[in-house]
Amino acid sequence: MSLRHIDPEGLHPVPGVLSHAVVVPEAGLVYLSGQVAWNPAGELVGAGDHGRQAQQIVRNIDIALAAAGTDRSHVVKETIYIADYSPDVVQPIIDALRKGVTTPPPAQTIVGVATLYSPEFLLEIDIVATL
Repeated sequence: MSLRHIDPEGLHPVPGVLSHAVVVPEAGLVYLSGQVAWNPAGELVGAGDHGRQAQQIVRNIDIALAAAGTDRSHVVKETIYIADYSPDVVQPIIDALRKGVTTPPPAQTIVGVATLYSPEFLLEIDIVATL
């Protein structure tokens, strides 16, 4: 089975650490690594704000999916990791993920966690999509 590893321009660089996306052509699937609220320069967007971080993460997801040849209308599974979780932070995250998408929502898991890769991150979202 062949794999295509993608680290698109427009996303923060992660040389040698991970691939932002891995395409499995034979399965017609793309897997995104967990995306956080870093802009292309690797700077945090939305410190202390779940909604603003979600908006940046969605921008990153859109870039990675486009580089793989698909978009958010083809997402089949999303896993959302939320630090500093409370039920009231969920809706702004969902709103960001659904903005501009008219297809039914994908399968989803929401996990409250104590902390993520860095304490500044309030969210991390990973995606599985079809091509």
